Amino acid sequence: MLVTIDKESKQRKRMPVNIDNMAERYKTTSTYYTFTSPDLWTIEKNLFYLLRYSTQKQFEPKYKMRPDYLSYDEYGTVQMAHLLMYVNGVGCIEDFSLVTVVVPSYSAIVAITKDKFSKQKTDNLTSIDW
Repeated sequence: MLVTIDKESKQRKRMPVNIDNMAERYKTTSTYYTFTSPDLWTIEKNLFYLLRYSTQKQFEPKYKMRPDYLSYDEYGTVQMAHLLMYVNGVGCIEDFSLVTVVVPSYSAIVAITKDKFSKQKTDNLTSIDW
């Protein structure tokens, strides 16, 4: 099946872990947004939960230095590449060449995003003059 940019963007739009879907949640009354970068603390705090709901698979050579390919094949998106690297203890992309790979379940990832995307009080943000 051919995957086009259009199909992938429509697919990402429907994903529960898409940060763009959370934009309105981070908008303040002053129309400024808080920064919604991935929170490593959330992944660290839930690492054992992710490992508990993971499977260990044989590492295929086509994934060497390409965690984004593995992410796409497992979850249908490349957004989980850094999570896969972290869970497998890989610090840089050049070291992503393993014997076996740990792959957390998609439902476990969705469960920890509920912790990451908690509502914050941000109504008193002001702009920064650069």
